[in-house]
Amino acid sequence: MINKRLLIKNLMAHNDESSFYDKKRQLNLHTKEGKAKFVKHICALSNSNPENNSYIVVGVEDHDNEITGTDFYDDSRIQNLVNAYLVNPPSIQYENVPFPNLPKDKVVGLVTIKPKSGTSYFKKNIYTIPAGAVFMRRGSNSIPVEDNGVNNMAHQNAETVAGIENSSRNSIEYTLEGVMDFINNRHKDMSAKYKVFKELFVVCWAGHKKVVRGQTYYSRVDIELINEQVKLFYSALDEVSISYNDDSFSITEYVSLGLNDKTSYYPLEEVSIRFQDNGYYKIDSVLLFEPPQYNRKMMYHIYNANLSLLAKLQKGVTLSNREQRDLQNLPSTLMICYLNGFDDAKQKLADAKHLLKAYPEEQVYLSFKEAMRVLRKMKYA
Repeated sequence: MINKRLLIKNLMAHNDESSFYDKKRQLNLHTKEGKAKFVKHICALSNSNPENNSYIVVGVEDHDNEITGTDFYDDSRIQNLVNAYLVNPPSIQYENVPFPNLPKDKVVGLVTIKPKSGTSYFKKNIYTIPAGAVFMRRGSNSIPVEDNGVNNMAHQNAETVAGIENSSRNSIEYTLEGVMDFINNRHKDMSAKYKVFKELFVVCWAGHKKVVRGQTYYSRVDIELINEQVKLFYSALDEVSISYNDDSFSITEYVSLGLNDKTSYYPLEEVSIRFQDNGYYKIDSVLLFEPPQYNRKMMYHIYNANLSLLAKLQKGVTLSNREQRDLQNLPSTLMICYLNGFDDAKQKLADAKHLLKAYPEEQVYLSFKEAMRVLRKMKYA
């Protein structure tokens, strides 16, 4: 079992960006340009490493390897993005890895691209990349090549990568230290628990607990698979319910949505981790979300009012107290508009990122990130 934090350290310590390893300060999957760049690197790393894993580390400065971290990214459907644009896509996995010196809401992202035979290439245009394009890694660069040149340029990295992975294996000491740090240091102000599955896997979770009608919920939840130093779930806002038995651990996430200060909780997604006797585990997710539907005429009025609010923010107009409250709800309101048939609302929200991030009230940008997270779960396009 690989300790992912140790793996990241070993990748950074022994290699600059290479034909099997890339690093990014952050990913931007809100735009066509950001999606195109990400899929291009996946394509290049996959074609360059047909016999071994390759990796992208997110949340690291390019020039000095400083670990700055990135936002928790919990979307298992990132595979859908790769499948949407590549023929013969590789299997990929995105994991959130906590580091001791980062804030609770920051992690280092680890993208693992699994080995596969056959050439990956773009099935359709995206941004400036044409359909049929093939990419390979040359040093730290992802470059376009002809399809018949892939075999000639394929790198033999299997031995090097195997050595890095073997030196990143977990130990009992790492596991015990991880449990103690989770409970006694990082979450000493919360209700923290742990459970051992199959005498091997250790899951820790913490959050603010409350009981409603006999059902236990947690807010500000942090859940980690300690053996691999992987954060399974983190949310600064939403509430979850947790259930488990001897073989599995399940998380059901809820989102608070509504209009005009009238909100309700809607089930968003259930994630289940099933542990096996052979030392492997599998994560399955089921999207449960059924968005609320509203009167079209009322939604049209609300949509235009929110666009006007964004226009004021763009021009630097001082907002009234009521408008400041509306701005906190703007991300979820535009999301509701999109889910009620206002197709431009999603892009309007994405385009407003810089305005909402710069706003002095931190809650506004948190609301933006939560809304975009829910929309990512619905579809990559």
